[in-house]
Amino acid sequence: MAAVSHGRHSTVPGVLARCRELVRPALVEAVGRLHPWTGEMAAYALGWSDAAGTPDPGGSEGKGVRQALAVLGAEAVGADGSVAVAGAVATELVHTFSLLHDDIMDGDGLRRQRPAVWKAYGTGPAVLAGDALHAMAVQTLAEAPSPWAAAAVRHLCGTLNALVCGQADDLRFEQRPWTGSGAVELEQYRSMAEQKTGALLGSAIGLGAVLGGAPARTVSVLEQAGRHLGIAFQAVDDLLGIWGDPAVTGKPVHSDLRQCKKTYPVLAALAAGGTAARELAELLESPGQLHGTAVAHAAVLVEEAGGRAATRDEARRHLDTARRGLREAALAPEAARDLDALFTYVLDRSW
Repeated sequence: MAAVSHGRHSTVPGVLARCRELVRPALVEAVGRLHPWTGEMAAYALGWSDAAGTPDPGGSEGKGVRQALAVLGAEAVGADGSVAVAGAVATELVHTFSLLHDDIMDGDGLRRQRPAVWKAYGTGPAVLAGDALHAMAVQTLAEAPSPWAAAAVRHLCGTLNALVCGQADDLRFEQRPWTGSGAVELEQYRSMAEQKTGALLGSAIGLGAVLGGAPARTVSVLEQAGRHLGIAFQAVDDLLGIWGDPAVTGKPVHSDLRQCKKTYPVLAALAAGGTAARELAELLESPGQLHGTAVAHAAVLVEEAGGRAATRDEARRHLDTARRGLREAALAPEAARDLDALFTYVLDRSW
C-alpha cells in the first residue's frame, strides 16, 4: 500500500511509531514488575531480547497495531492519546500472553522467525509467563489513573472471555470432520475468528474510547469496527498460512495445509462443491498429515475450488464493513483518518 499522508502524520508507519513511542515506557515498566524469570520470557516474546536474556536490538517487536488502535481510539473521541496508554499496555500484554499459550496448544515451534517461547524455555515456563502477562494486564488497567478505569477493566474482562471462547472453538474444530454431519460451517468459523482475533482488535480501540470518556454507543461502534477488522485480518492470515512467503511469515509454505488446519480457504473450497472440492475432501480425509507433493496438490485444489478467491472476498467485505463503521461514528476527523488508513494498512500483507 502506498504511504498515506494527512494532517499530523505523513505515513501510517509514522502513526505506528508515534504510538509505540508513547506506550513503550509504560510497557517496559509493566514487564519490569514481573518476576525476573517471567519478565525475561516476556521480553523474549516481545522481541526485546534473545533467549539468554541479552538485549536484542535486531529483534522483531511487531508493528504495534493494537497499541496504536488503543491510542487512536482515545484520540478519535476527542481525548489526548496519553489517556489510553494503560489500555494499550494491557492490550499488548494480553496479545502476547495469548500468543504464548496458542503456540503451545497449536504445537507451533516458530514465532516471528525464531523459536516460540515454549521451544526456547520449555512448556511449563511458557505457560507461567503467559499467566503472568495476563495478570499484569488486568492489574495495569485496574491501576490506571482514570475515572473510567473500572469500566475499562470490565471491558477487558469481556474480551478475555471472548478470547477463551474463540480458542475453545478453534481447538474443537480440529476434532470435527471435514465434510458431512458435524463439519465446520463457514459461519461457525467466522464466529470463531471474531472472538479469537476480532475481539482483541475491537477491545484495543474500544479501550481507548472508554478511557477517553466516550459514551457507550460510540464505544460499541468502534469495538464492532475493530471486530470486523479482526475477521478480515484472520482471513488474510489464513491465506498467508497456505500461500505466504516463508521469509515473511516465518513458516514453511503450505504450513496450515501440512497441519490439516481448518481455515477459511479450505472450508470455503469444500463448501463450493464440484470436482476439485470432492478431490480435496478425499485428500484431507486420508489418514495422517499431508506431505510432499500431496500438500502442494491440496493447495492447487483449494484454489481451483474457489477457496482463495472466497477468502479474499471475505477479507475485503469485512474491511469495508469496518471502515463503514468508522464513517458512521462521530469521530475527531484527523484520528478518524488515521484509523481508516491503519485499517487498510493492517490488511496489506502481500495477500
